[in-house]
Amino acid sequence: MSKQPERQEPETTGHVWDGIEEYNNPLPRWWLWTFYATIVWAIGYVIAFPAWPLISGATPGLLGYSTRAEVAADIEAVANANAAIEAKLAAADLTTIAADVELHRYAVNSGGAVFRTNCSQCHGSGANGAKGYPNLLDDDWLWGGDIEAIAFTIRHGVRNDTDDAHYSEMPKFGDFLEEEEIEQTINHVLALSGQDHDATMATEGAILFEENCSSCHMEDGSGDRDQGAPNLTDAIWLYGGDSEMLTATVTNSRFGVMPAWGPRLSDAQVNAVAAYVHQLGGGE
Repeated sequence: MSKQPERQEPETTGHVWDGIEEYNNPLPRWWLWTFYATIVWAIGYVIAFPAWPLISGATPGLLGYSTRAEVAADIEAVANANAAIEAKLAAADLTTIAADVELHRYAVNSGGAVFRTNCSQCHGSGANGAKGYPNLLDDDWLWGGDIEAIAFTIRHGVRNDTDDAHYSEMPKFGDFLEEEEIEQTINHVLALSGQDHDATMATEGAILFEENCSSCHMEDGSGDRDQGAPNLTDAIWLYGGDSEMLTATVTNSRFGVMPAWGPRLSDAQVNAVAAYVHQLGGGE
């Protein structure tokens, strides 16, 4: 049997802790040089490019490079490329946009982007609305659904603090009607919309409705767009049309607010989003 060679102990550094010696195993040269290169590269990067954050920015670096400047340049290039059609859209007669194929296509695409950025938070990404936020896909419009009416609503909003906003206010009937009278009125509204109701109470409620509600909702409950008064005879309800929700609405009223987008959007953007909403299917 051959004799096994004696095991050679590696060289140590001479450091000892609690009887444990530290071996002298230096890192490979290639690893060390790679590590040194990364240090040099990092120092060069800090000198050349923006790096250290400051109170209102960052150190600019010797090259003055800025990703924000790149984005701004890209935005400006796109704006310059679309300047002519944007000017045409801003000055266009809204009722004729659909007849101009190129302009209409641009308006719908541009308006869709504006809608998703500014309007979808309330009306939904598909524009189908939610409780308290109108569905823009149907043909039930509080303030009118032709493209000019839509543009006006977008530009000036509803019940905000601007001068030209659509404005109406439903009183809190709970302040001056008894609970029984409210219940009677609700049953009349349920009858108007073809829902289950108490016929006797609905008959009494018809009188109350004529005295308190018909000035806005009309005697037949069909509503009035000039006042933003909803149609009560269909199955479309902004806050819900069951007995419980109607009671809450009549008792406490509603006062939804839409911001005026005119001060925030350009004329071209307002016209574009109006064209986009109008062609979704509910526009008149």
